[in-house]
Amino acid sequence: MRREVETILGSRIRRGVRVWGGYVPTATFRLFLADDRTAIFKGTNASSTEFMREILVDEERVYRELGSSLQPWAPAYYGSVRHASWHVLLLEDVGPAQVPPWTDQYARAAMRDYAAFHRSTLGREDWPDWLRRNGVKTFAIGWKQVLADTVGLDDVAALAGRRAREARSWLDEYVPTLAELGGRLLTAPAPHALLHLDTRSDNLRIQSGKRLRLFDWPYTSLGPPEFDLVAFVQSIWVEDGPHPETCVAWYAEGLAVRSEVVDASLAAVTGFFADRARQPPLPGAPRVRSIQRRQLRACLAWCAQRFGWQTPGWIEAIQP
Repeated sequence: MRREVETILGSRIRRGVRVWGGYVPTATFRLFLADDRTAIFKGTNASSTEFMREILVDEERVYRELGSSLQPWAPAYYGSVRHASWHVLLLEDVGPAQVPPWTDQYARAAMRDYAAFHRSTLGREDWPDWLRRNGVKTFAIGWKQVLADTVGLDDVAALAGRRAREARSWLDEYVPTLAELGGRLLTAPAPHALLHLDTRSDNLRIQSGKRLRLFDWPYTSLGPPEFDLVAFVQSIWVEDGPHPETCVAWYAEGLAVRSEVVDASLAAVTGFFADRARQPPLPGAPRVRSIQRRQLRACLAWCAQRFGWQTPGWIEAIQP
């Protein structure tokens, strides 16, 4: 396999260093080459979960077939290798992480380039049939799934521990509206754009000149750009960055946002985290539920502020 990798990269490998990050451990390495370049080796093997193997196949297809639509934001795709149980993608190394912490300068630069990314494909219709058109559905049905479970709201309220009764009262009052709003995301009107659908600090870099680069593309879908925006900016706030509304305003300097689609997206993202945060820990990914609880707290606070609702003080009792 090493010879195949070196042939694709056009240089010998001097050494490889494991790259850590993300919610689940993956076989990702930074390769240092004899010609002083670096590259990323991202792979799965027999020890990887079926889910990880499947999404790497999806990601490779995105790089292979949508590459020109992803530039200049995505890393360059050099090729892939299959050897024994290994499936490996070879990608441009976009460098070390800069965020968190999120400064105003980094967040504003990210919003500028995120708007440019969405603007570059807004309204396009010449997409391959295999590209998903319903990637936001998983998020739009979050509250529906909570409500369909006879103990769903109790589970969400229980995240607040000793303030569970207060939480349940707040949820009873506002979740019906959130569920209705979130459902509207499924019929969000055109124009749509190419969405990343997983933009957060561990899937991006902000390079010299404050240039946004995005990687990890397995969930790519068409949809309303406001959804990508809302999902991204709440994650910035979770990491003590600027307020979501500030980030939305910065983004809107480059691409107009539709307030009603932002509302639907926020309700949907909140429902997604409400449903996920109440679930048991994920095997092999112990950090995920903790992060989702933090995101639920941020989204509920933003909902109350944006919609002028009673402040959900009980969210302070949700423990990461």
